Amino acid sequence: MVSIARTFWVSPYFASNSEYKSRVRVRAESLGSQDRTVLSEDSMRVNEVSSVATKERIGSVVDVGNRRLGKRAGENKNVDEGVLEKLEVLWDDGYGSKTIKDYLDQLKEMIRPDGGPPRWLCPVECGWPLRDSPVLLFLPGMDGVGLGLILHHKALGKAFEVRCLHIPVYDRTPFEDLVKFVEETIRFEHASSPNKPIYLVGDSFGGCLALAVAARNPTIDLVVILANPATSFGRSQLQPLFPLLDALPDELHITIPYLLSFVMGEPMKMAMVDIETTLPPAVVFEQLSGNLAALLPRVSGLADIIPKDTLLWKLKLLKSAASYANSRLHAITAEVLVLVSGKDNMLPSGDEAKRLSKSLQNCKIRHFKDNGHTILMEDGVNLLTIIKATCKYRRSPRHDFVADFLPPSMSEFKQVLQNNGLFRSITSPVMFSTLEDGKIVRGLSGVPNEGPVLLVGYHMLMGLELVPLVEEFLREKNVLVRGMAHPSLFTRYTERRLHEFSFYDTLKIFGALPVTATNLFKLFSTKSHVLLYPGGVREAFHRKGEKYKLFWPDQPEFVRMAARFGAMIVPFGVIGEDDVAELVLDYNDVMKIPVVNDYIKKSNEEIIRLRSEMDGEVANQDFYPVGILPKIPGRFYYLFGKPIHTKGKEAMVKDKENAKELYAQVKYEVERNISFLIRKREEDPYRSIFDRTLYQATSVPTDHIPSFEP
Repeated sequence: MVSIARTFWVSPYFASNSEYKSRVRVRAESLGSQDRTVLSEDSMRVNEVSSVATKERIGSVVDVGNRRLGKRAGENKNVDEGVLEKLEVLWDDGYGSKTIKDYLDQLKEMIRPDGGPPRWLCPVECGWPLRDSPVLLFLPGMDGVGLGLILHHKALGKAFEVRCLHIPVYDRTPFEDLVKFVEETIRFEHASSPNKPIYLVGDSFGGCLALAVAARNPTIDLVVILANPATSFGRSQLQPLFPLLDALPDELHITIPYLLSFVMGEPMKMAMVDIETTLPPAVVFEQLSGNLAALLPRVSGLADIIPKDTLLWKLKLLKSAASYANSRLHAITAEVLVLVSGKDNMLPSGDEAKRLSKSLQNCKIRHFKDNGHTILMEDGVNLLTIIKATCKYRRSPRHDFVADFLPPSMSEFKQVLQNNGLFRSITSPVMFSTLEDGKIVRGLSGVPNEGPVLLVGYHMLMGLELVPLVEEFLREKNVLVRGMAHPSLFTRYTERRLHEFSFYDTLKIFGALPVTATNLFKLFSTKSHVLLYPGGVREAFHRKGEKYKLFWPDQPEFVRMAARFGAMIVPFGVIGEDDVAELVLDYNDVMKIPVVNDYIKKSNEEIIRLRSEMDGEVANQDFYPVGILPKIPGRFYYLFGKPIHTKGKEAMVKDKENAKELYAQVKYEVERNISFLIRKREEDPYRSIFDRTLYQATSVPTDHIPSFEP
């Protein structure tokens, strides 16, 4: 008899049914807490229920599931109102609403002996995904319960059809049979939707399982995400202790969960998940202490998951899994993303990630130095955020920067605000915009709310103005600005150099994409707000004495594209780099240093190879290190000029001369805005950080500090 937890649906693949004749979900939340059912593999027939009423409820839910899944298979053309078309900007991803305490509490329901085989469970709290979302299969670690994504259910449920593998506590299915079970599922999914990728998220032991399945199915489009994979089990620092477990008296077995909880996870990171770190330190400490105290009594529940005989079986299973996966790494063609912890006390995950990156054909790494082995249950690791940041999310064979983009969530925005809080306080950015009548006002009210809108402006030294600009559009207008970035940031060469979760990852989360004509066309087609720096890298990494000088290419292509869609062009100027830093080492200086010269040439080799695919002046823009000296901070100033209408100017698409005239007008407006700001900032009584600090003594927010009158 099978016990169905309230928090899960039973998947269409309820048990080891290789034919998968029933594509049905039974929504367990509609059942009473005491209802226990057995569902046939062929017909999902209810064999035993506690009451006739319960049986009727199950029947109605099965019918709903059939209608939904029938639609997916083309059997029902009715619109399914439950499936989302898109996500709104700053949507609620639920990160922080669940904690490790919820995981331990739900274990009580999940570990009841039921005699059933491994099966797929679908978390109810995942809700309805976006239309045409890919399937994500979670393969758990040693616990086998399938709750390892509990912190991420709500977020992942918007972007994927999530299914979690549940291996009952007393199940003794051999590793190869588990591989075949997962393999049958992905083959069926691939046959149903051959143009969609299938995601395998493997946690520890599940990482071995995911790699084994990927090796056996090289022709299926798989995206494999590994969280501290146990392929390094043979080199575990705890290996000598495992034989001692067999000799451990049964009465001492109760202590094992407490020991493992500190070896496998990072307690501080687990306890920090639902704590708002922007609160006063005393409040944060009080909440942290309370969370840690609440965890200890719940840890004893782990003894029910890993009784002594189960633990010994799991260790043997883990050994065979690691051996099986390692012997087949050469056959893996799937995309692989490895999440590695810096404080993994159970496995040498850091070294293993490096080994896997060399052994696998297409592998990325993201390193989280403060997390432990159970990385997916710890603070600071939002799985959907990582998938987006590494450009791994897609609904078709190739990643589309526009069609596959998922807007930032509220938790991601709060994290960015927290990370950039000091920089925002130091620079105290103030923004002005120009209304249709030419009046300059503080704020962004002069920038159109509805797209398509093209923001064209000056790129300050090292792009210092970028983050405050994107933040303010989200804060004031709830508008996401999609930034056009240098294509080299999205190459495999750049990815190989980015092991830590970096600023470049954050740019991608907030919509950065390669600057190409195709991407600009797609953005205008979706009526987006687009941020374009014609001066690009050359402007952001300018030489000494070139501050606030534009380095725009000759081609007016963005003007012609804007006219094609009738987009509004908003020229803007920004200043302040000379108030925070002094450039002391530029391109001319660093190229005179032999070692640095060789490094720059080597690091730009892939950019050179890409130049045939890149447009115009962008192809001649190289990255290089600069030397700067910080200065006593002044302030950043932005001025968005009067919007330039292109609607009704479609003829400009073919008339290059008219396009050049408008291009020159846009450039002139940017230069005029810069000159205006340089002149007017002298009138700002709070340009100095000292004056702003005194003013803020009255607890006035940074964005409310006065400035000059425009």
